[in-house]
Amino acid sequence: MCQKLLLCSFLLLGITLTPVAAFAKVSPEEAARLDAGLTPVGAERAGNAAGTIPPWTGGITQPPPNYAPGDHHPDPYPDDAILFTITAANVAEYAAYLSEGQKTLLAAYPDTWRMPVYPTRRSASYPPWVYAASKANALTAEVVVEGKGGVVNATITSPFPIPQSGIEVIWNHNLRWRGIHVARSNGTAAVTRQGNYGVILAEQEVGVPYGSPRITPFKEAYPNVMLALKSKIVQPELLAGEGSVIVEPLNQTNDPRKAWIYSKGLRRIVRLPYAAYDFPVPNTENLQTIDEVGLFNGSPDRFEWVLVGKQELYIPYNAYRLHSDRVTYSDILRQGHINPDLARYELHRVWVVEGTLKPEQRHIYSRRVFYVDEDSWQIVVADNYDKDGQLWRVAEAHMINYYDVPVLLSTIETYHDLKERRYLTTGLDNGRNMYRFSEGADPRDFSPNALLYYIR
Repeated sequence: MCQKLLLCSFLLLGITLTPVAAFAKVSPEEAARLDAGLTPVGAERAGNAAGTIPPWTGGITQPPPNYAPGDHHPDPYPDDAILFTITAANVAEYAAYLSEGQKTLLAAYPDTWRMPVYPTRRSASYPPWVYAASKANALTAEVVVEGKGGVVNATITSPFPIPQSGIEVIWNHNLRWRGIHVARSNGTAAVTRQGNYGVILAEQEVGVPYGSPRITPFKEAYPNVMLALKSKIVQPELLAGEGSVIVEPLNQTNDPRKAWIYSKGLRRIVRLPYAAYDFPVPNTENLQTIDEVGLFNGSPDRFEWVLVGKQELYIPYNAYRLHSDRVTYSDILRQGHINPDLARYELHRVWVVEGTLKPEQRHIYSRRVFYVDEDSWQIVVADNYDKDGQLWRVAEAHMINYYDVPVLLSTIETYHDLKERRYLTTGLDNGRNMYRFSEGADPRDFSPNALLYYIR
């Protein structure tokens, strides 16, 4: 899932505007493919010709027998063995199935980093009413480019299961279904060149009115809100007691993102004037921008987005070893990168979207290439380039199916700075309480005044 820290979870953005849409909904005949050759969310049902990607047969439809509610999620594929391992020595053999960032990481750490490849398991699954919303969105949703951009006539989940443009794929990622109300406890670590780190632990609640299938009190109270979040830091002692509330409006052109923090030093709540785009995420040692949380979030208006097409890519998937409560932070975090023995890569089809910074806009990245999982609309790999066009940062989302919901989300995310030879890991939940999903939220819990009670 997205970043789990104070001011670090700007997860979703959907914007509803009134101007004429630039890209239209698909025809009923085209939408009918969602019941035939495509899955309900728009992925190809069939496997590939080589048999290395299997057909989608519904994903995980029930938890494994050794799962108990409230526990960390046991690996549903414990008997899967490594097929082969990609290293700096054999990278040329698999180069067509790797991003430039993935190849660069292998070259940067040739003696320690490797990518263990396992059988592909298309585990992504969602509740039936999410599938129904996806099909409905295909017939009604339209994307708007005026102002900060947005989407009209969509609800609950990704609006464009049959995308026709790069901007539609970006909105599919931003608006993908990730639950309605989630309480969670997670950690973030900025690892130095020498492999040293400290873990910042935070408690958090996220409410997503857009994701609800019903008109709830939360949805009624915030009809123009996509997402509301509150967070508090519990460790280390120096930061403990600080907190934040963030509100993501549906129409951000006219009603921008709102963020408040509780400052322990000032002992008061302060409204932040700006929290978006390439502004650095607090407490990440400048290793992440705000719009990198979740690999991308927020308004896509500063870039021109091109849909390059689809390809097969080795991506982190079914990363239950990294999610396990039987491993510790020290088991995961190593010098230069996470422990490759705990990683799992699989061959999946991804949408490839390239963003180029508009001439009149400002951002630390001049170009971004996103690889978007076809089964979930989650950006799973992101290659980000500096102003000189050089590859600078590489991010990966290590995904699992939270099959008690069910929903496919990241368990950890890694953000590598190739210049600094450092990396940031977010979403560490080992030894912490597991995510608690529910179907409703009290709108009063996401007001600035509620922050004072939350941090106590």
